[in-house]
Amino acid sequence: MENLSEASPSASLRPRIASIMINAVDAGRLSAFWSELLDLPVAARHAEFIWLEAATPGAPQLAFQQVPAPAEGRRRLHLDLHHPEPAVLQRRAESLGARFVEGHNIGDFHWAVMQDPEGNEFCIAAD
Repeated sequence: MENLSEASPSASLRPRIASIMINAVDAGRLSAFWSELLDLPVAARHAEFIWLEAATPGAPQLAFQQVPAPAEGRRRLHLDLHHPEPAVLQRRAESLGARFVEGHNIGDFHWAVMQDPEGNEFCIAAD
């Protein structure tokens, strides 16, 4: 059996779950609900995205993405992974069976939408 510590990246290069992103037809209303329920204020808003503050430093942020209609057969929730070298993480994910779907940009922030081997979507961006 392979030693997993040798196969895994060092702690400094380990991917970080930055956000748990939820698709919402009314992102403002849904983020307000979760903000009140969890007692976490809104940390940032940009275009169709809203992020709540992390519950503790370094914890993933709950985030909301405005979508035009309820998800049918498409993701409702996905992970955003951040990494110091996103291209390296993308290549590693692909070598493990993931597939690149599409890339996006907001200003100078870029992310890649990926699918795991069963088609579940996740995103990779720079830390």
